[in-house]
Amino acid sequence: MSGTDLRWRFPSARMAWRNLGRNRIRTALATLGVVIGVIAIASLGMTGAALQQQADTNLGSLTNEVSVSGGADSDVDGVTAAQLDDIENVVVDGAIVPQRSDATTLSTRSGDAQRVTVTGVTDAAALYETSAGRAPSRLRTGALLTDDTASDLGLEIGDPVEYDDRLYRIVGLVESDSGFGPGGSELVLPIDAVAEGDAEYDSVTILAEDGASATAIADTLEAEFNDEDDEELSVSSFASAQEDVDNFLNTLNLALLGIGSISLVVASVAILNVMLMSTVERRGEIGVLRAVGIRRGEVLRMILAEAAFLGVLGGIVGGVLSIGVGLVVFDVLAGDRLLVFGWPSARYVVGGFGFAVGASVLSGLYPAWKAANDPPVEALRG
Repeated sequence: MSGTDLRWRFPSARMAWRNLGRNRIRTALATLGVVIGVIAIASLGMTGAALQQQADTNLGSLTNEVSVSGGADSDVDGVTAAQLDDIENVVVDGAIVPQRSDATTLSTRSGDAQRVTVTGVTDAAALYETSAGRAPSRLRTGALLTDDTASDLGLEIGDPVEYDDRLYRIVGLVESDSGFGPGGSELVLPIDAVAEGDAEYDSVTILAEDGASATAIADTLEAEFNDEDDEELSVSSFASAQEDVDNFLNTLNLALLGIGSISLVVASVAILNVMLMSTVERRGEIGVLRAVGIRRGEVLRMILAEAAFLGVLGGIVGGVLSIGVGLVVFDVLAGDRLLVFGWPSARYVVGGFGFAVGASVLSGLYPAWKAANDPPVEALRG
């Protein structure tokens, strides 16, 4: 089929495109409103997606963890050995890692010194990721140190560090953002080296298979150790925290999309105004078309095609510009601009485009109906 045949096969679309070209300034202004609406919807939606990605990145590695510490009504400040035994009897599907905490100042022969948090553990491999060296599953004599701290103090793997008048050699450097301590500089030692002789543990971390298992373990421990009047242990699950964050971000995203949708509603009103003005100006021309045998359905399709063209043009331009905005947003919030092309983000561009076309067609319904049902004789007189 030739190009000429295609043009005459769709006369409504051909006439609609020609009519939009008659008043290019008016068409451009109406299209600009759609562009702004699409950018508003897509950009705000992608901002919400970037915030969600950032939250998942920050909490994703913690969703399978349950943290246990001394409760408000406990007689001791921490978790006792007996309570640890009870936890091990209750939890059968998770790795249980008790911890003790302290603080010290590390110094070097050159005179450099830095205050660090000290964390004593048994299974370092379960809790820490190393950027160099290794994290032993049974930490007995070695030590781990955050890589930023080692860099500041000029320490390397194999160098000794002193704590409580004893020397420990560094066997691994911990990634600075993967520590389980309060954050920042951290020294990881065998658990017996920290508060040696103390019968209590500052906290116990339980590593489950996934977030659902972590939530189930937390609920089991709550039922086992606590009741309405007595909190023997404080049990917290990061999985429930992420669920709360997800719910908040979903609500925030809906609010952002609602705000962005207002721009497209305003653009739809502008398109409605443009279509009405266009049909009034061309009332005589439409009357001639009806007089020579053009059916009402053809007139209806022509006006609707004009409105659809405005939505498609505005949607395409707005979508392309939105992707540009999304690249910047994901680079700033998530640290990876290419995530903008993933479906969680790209769906807002697709949704904005579809909303633009749908709103434009709806805005053209009344003008199209009015023009199609205008009696030819009265239209010619007008």
